[in-house]
Amino acid sequence: MAGGWARDGAVSEQIEASIEDELRRMRARPVPAGESLTHCAECDEPIAQARRLAVPGVKLCLDCQKARDARPVQRGGINRRGTKDSQLK
Repeated sequence: MAGGWARDGAVSEQIEASIEDELRRMRARPVPAGESLTHCAECDEPIAQARRLAVPGVKLCLDCQKARDARPVQRGGINRRGTKDSQLK
């Protein structure tokens, strides 16, 4: 239920729009392709055969990939709430 001057369903539309934006961003990410490396590009440890078969074009071992995925990603977003305070910043 939306409050204030928002029409019915406005909150749901905002949530759906946010999900669609995130899905579009995820689909736009480059996907590994080509031949997988036998050794990690960062630490030079061997990459497991099962990983090379599961992820075509893999360049990193599992530990290095986990470390890279754990790094915080700074990205700007759209403030869909539109509060007065957010408009002043």
